[in-house]
Amino acid sequence: MTVGKNEGICGRVAVVPPHVPFVDQIAARWLDQAGHDPQECGAGLILLPSRRAARALTEAFVRQVDGRPILLPRIAPIAALDEASLALSGQSALDLPPAVDPMRRLATLTLLVMQAGRAFGDVQGVDQAWPLARALADLMDEAEWAECDLCERLPLAADGDFARHWHLTLQFLSIVTSVWPAWLAEQGVMNPVARQTALLHAQAARWQASPPPPGYPVWAAGFSDAVPSTIAMLRAVLDLPDGLLVLPGVDMACTEEIWRRLPPDHPQAGTAHMLAELGVARACMEQWTTLPPGGAASSPVARAGLLSRALLPAHALEQWREPDGPVDARGLSVLRSRDQQEEAAAIALVLRQVLEQPGRRAALVTPDRALAGRVATELARWGVVADDSAGESLLAVPQAAFVRLIVQAVDSGLSPVALLSVIKHPLAACGLSPGNCRASARQLERLVLRGPAPPPGIAGLRGALQRAAEDPHGALADAPDAPEEISAFITRLETVFGPLLALPRNAMVPVPTLLAALVETAQALAATDTTDGAERLWAGEEGNALGQHLSALLAWCDVLPDSRLGALEGLLASSLAGMTVHGRRAVRGRDGTMVHPRVLIWGLLEARLQTADTIVLGGLVETVWPPATDPGPWMSRPMRTRVGLPSPEWGIGQAARDFVSCACAAEHVVLSVPSRRQGAPTVPARWLVRLDAYLAGHGRALPAHPALRWLDCLDRPEGAPTPVAPPRPRPAVGLRPRSLSVTEIETWMRDPYAIYARRILRLRRLADLEELADAADYGQIVHAALERWFRAHPADWPEGGARQMQAVFADVLRETGLRPALAAWWAPRLERIAAWCAATEAARRATGGPRTVLTEQSGHIRLEDVPGGPFTLRGRADRIDLHGDGELSLFDYKTGTLPARRSVVEGWQSQLVLEAAMIESGGFPPPVAGTVAELVYWRLTGGHVPAQVLEVARGEELAELIAGCRAGLRALVTAYDSPDQPYLSHPFPGEEPRFADYAHLARVAEWSAAREETGG
Repeated sequence: MTVGKNEGICGRVAVVPPHVPFVDQIAARWLDQAGHDPQECGAGLILLPSRRAARALTEAFVRQVDGRPILLPRIAPIAALDEASLALSGQSALDLPPAVDPMRRLATLTLLVMQAGRAFGDVQGVDQAWPLARALADLMDEAEWAECDLCERLPLAADGDFARHWHLTLQFLSIVTSVWPAWLAEQGVMNPVARQTALLHAQAARWQASPPPPGYPVWAAGFSDAVPSTIAMLRAVLDLPDGLLVLPGVDMACTEEIWRRLPPDHPQAGTAHMLAELGVARACMEQWTTLPPGGAASSPVARAGLLSRALLPAHALEQWREPDGPVDARGLSVLRSRDQQEEAAAIALVLRQVLEQPGRRAALVTPDRALAGRVATELARWGVVADDSAGESLLAVPQAAFVRLIVQAVDSGLSPVALLSVIKHPLAACGLSPGNCRASARQLERLVLRGPAPPPGIAGLRGALQRAAEDPHGALADAPDAPEEISAFITRLETVFGPLLALPRNAMVPVPTLLAALVETAQALAATDTTDGAERLWAGEEGNALGQHLSALLAWCDVLPDSRLGALEGLLASSLAGMTVHGRRAVRGRDGTMVHPRVLIWGLLEARLQTADTIVLGGLVETVWPPATDPGPWMSRPMRTRVGLPSPEWGIGQAARDFVSCACAAEHVVLSVPSRRQGAPTVPARWLVRLDAYLAGHGRALPAHPALRWLDCLDRPEGAPTPVAPPRPRPAVGLRPRSLSVTEIETWMRDPYAIYARRILRLRRLADLEELADAADYGQIVHAALERWFRAHPADWPEGGARQMQAVFADVLRETGLRPALAAWWAPRLERIAAWCAATEAARRATGGPRTVLTEQSGHIRLEDVPGGPFTLRGRADRIDLHGDGELSLFDYKTGTLPARRSVVEGWQSQLVLEAAMIESGGFPPPVAGTVAELVYWRLTGGHVPAQVLEVARGEELAELIAGCRAGLRALVTAYDSPDQPYLSHPFPGEEPRFADYAHLARVAEWSAAREETGG
């Protein structure tokens, strides 16, 4: 065809079928109409819908000329008209006001939202108002693309029987209908989308008034849907002497009746709407079915027909009953994975397998950025770095995470978790080398931050350091990096956090002041001993993008009201949401590794008009692809219809169009759907469900891709699995402990490996960060209060003893310094314990009672005649009652679970019996001496039943129990004095230890599972 020679619209619209590579066809046809003249080819203009499409067309021209020199035509993305030197001439275009800076617009809208906040949810801070301001900006952009006058239509949106809250919402939207237009006029600026649409109309008007001369072709290519301003532009192109509109993948087989009634969620709905607005009938369009020179079909010819028939609208599904041609699903396969991680690993295998075939290209297309990141990570195991053209969220880059962590740390008063998150971040150095900073952070963690959280701020860290015990492990784990002396490191932290710490923590501060202090603090934290912090923090594409964003915030947020420091993190998160950056972070740390030219990851926008040899369509589940149909926060669906905004289903239609075009853009297409996402079951995408149903009606089904079988073989060891054996350490007898406490004897019996790890390897469990008070702390309070009382009243019982005992419990609780909420929770329980103890003691004293009460008594005995040498047993009795007849009662306080009497008698919980044996062996200093007549456990919880009593044994039964316990101890020591006796982990499945601090070290979960499977 000769462009510009035909009369009427029929000669000015062409269609490229789905199986023909679109951009290669455009390039080949352009070269043909220029006669392959290198200079003539440069005369003309090609309009495309996006920058990515423009880049793809440029690459297609390079392929077509095979490296020969040529002048390319002007290739302009219509979405960036104001950035191109397209035709920004004509007085109407030049008279347009400039576009308002996006950050300035959001900052000003945030101010307006806060001023109107009481009418809409009582918005309190900038962090809450910023997302609402962004939603307002999105609403205005959507309306301006649709050329809908909100000022005129919005006040009438809720007329009728709408709920009252919609009327309140419309009152709030007066920001958009009255306040914002007045502000724009006062400032002499325009909304960015309003200016873009005005430019498109201005360009269309200019071409109508002064078209390019004959012989200057203007093509508009790749449009599948269009807003009114773009339709005006396309109409102007069709009116030009050499204007041509080239459309991708119009369904020519669909009947005219169905075509006119396509619902908005159909893949062809946008194209049908655009052609109707342009007045173009499908019969008038020329089909460019001839493949470009040297090119091949991107997919089987029959695939587009298969998808078209499978995705017929609901009102046309009766056509499935009609006879049709053979169903051809060649090249299509499905990947049904269990979850997101398995999906990513399998997709990476698919992409990696394509690289085995020289020259072939593979692409993942998905709107799920999390899936894209997982696949890129999986590819990295083979040294393959994918070209992820969709970029990554600026909110997720390390620099953004770093500055947000800084705000969280300062706002929390340098709490342990928040502080360590900052100073262990890869960007943190604090003026030291990164290795020395990390070593210093680990030392600070071990000595100061583990256990109960210190008081807020630097003063709290210094106070915790003074109270910290000396760490026996020192800095051995940090070699070769040497930590800074810990008090000096705390001083260094005070300096680098100084700009933010100097701000009043709960006072209102100007937002630019907060941001400036944050930037200064971040740069000080990022500085090393050789490199300036700004150089490290703002380097690279990600750092530069974040720096520009913070600069814009500093420049325009002066209009915002003063805010607290705590709102800064929310402001950063809200302002960064939705922003992306195209960087090279994926290749950092891999010397010599470059982006692979044949593995690509595309978002839906980037994938349009692109082709590859194998394409994986990932994340085909409802709410991901397609997205959820959300009418937005401002209007219901009926209100949107009344105002004139497009329905949310138009977005589903565009996603469907992307699905169909991508499914026809490669010879081999893998449709990937995970069964679960974020732990919840998924619903497969409606198009996949429809395709499965259509194929099933013809006795066919999509074949499963073998990637899951490949994945099952990946990382599988050769041979049959060998169960892990429990550890059996046998240290030399000289290294085995010769002294244990009565509580350690129980551990020795239930979990000997714990004694080996603690007493021989000298390993200790690290306390948790920000460790909360638990049952152990509760027990310490009870023990301390009872000890204080009985030391003051060992024999007599004062008048008003119950009230005095409750006062003692309250004093001890107050002295512990617990957080107020926990103290208020425990106080009533402690009062009930005191009342019960007082009543019980009063009753004991009334019936004779003890001559004196001794508390927290320590003692020990030595076993001399054992193979390994003398062995010492140590113990500390909670309470010993001395009676006038020389007998003793032995008490043990429990705030947790009472031991079972069977466990005490059988020796599994022998603490109290061992203490009795020590007493009768003279192991406690005077006046503790005599025969133990009573063993008693008190369970003191302070609950609905304040206490329980367990009397273990009396008389001859007790004597036999003590004698048996003494003999059992001797047998236990003798057994472990043999070098062949191993320290087993959890040797008795029915008697597990109460505290398994070393279970992870002994790998109990692994070998116990193997033991259960084998029945061992």
